[in-house]
Amino acid sequence: MSRLLLGVVLLGNLSICVTEQAPEVLAPPAQVRFDSVDYRNVLHWSHASNSTTLQYFVQWKIYGEPEWLDVAGCQGILKQKCDLSGVTSEPREWYYARVRASSLPSSESGWILSPRFNPSWGTKISPPTLKLNVTEQGIMVYVNPPPLPVRKIHRNLQFKIYLTDVSGKEVEFEMDRSSKRMVLKKLNHKMKYCVQAQTVIPLQTKSSERSSEKCVTTI
Repeated sequence: MSRLLLGVVLLGNLSICVTEQAPEVLAPPAQVRFDSVDYRNVLHWSHASNSTTLQYFVQWKIYGEPEWLDVAGCQGILKQKCDLSGVTSEPREWYYARVRASSLPSSESGWILSPRFNPSWGTKISPPTLKLNVTEQGIMVYVNPPPLPVRKIHRNLQFKIYLTDVSGKEVEFEMDRSSKRMVLKKLNHKMKYCVQAQTVIPLQTKSSERSSEKCVTTI
């Protein structure tokens, strides 16, 4: 009888020991996706845990290729984003990325895959920035185009200029990339006008949002 009780006690202790040594199941990252503006391709994700000590590991590959590659600078990171612009720089290529979470010393989640991403179609293009100068001839509009990556990839950029008067009437003008400025003429004197601009990529029928309004009063 005593041997039986001893065996039960030993078995119970062994069970407790095994339970304590079992690795913790770690939830994987969620909402893994690319957010891209002007070809700055940043992978974002979230995690159900509020822990600030979780580490994340990011890999990438070209669609159709079998091998996953580590993203330099995004191994064992604490932040929930990783800039993949350097490895996803070919605008016509399709890419995947994946992320896993790790909690030291031994617990780690499975990999979570991003949707397939193409820089040319997936990136958002910024509107140009504007500077206005009122002259006797009208309103001089100076256009500052989006950042260099956009200008290098899309050499046929165009811009739309929107002029609105106090009544709400809007007139649209077009500029190509080679133009740095435009004079809006034949305007009423001492009248308030507001100007917005938009970047247009003709071959993709793709455009940016409109810039914020800038308003001036004519002479």
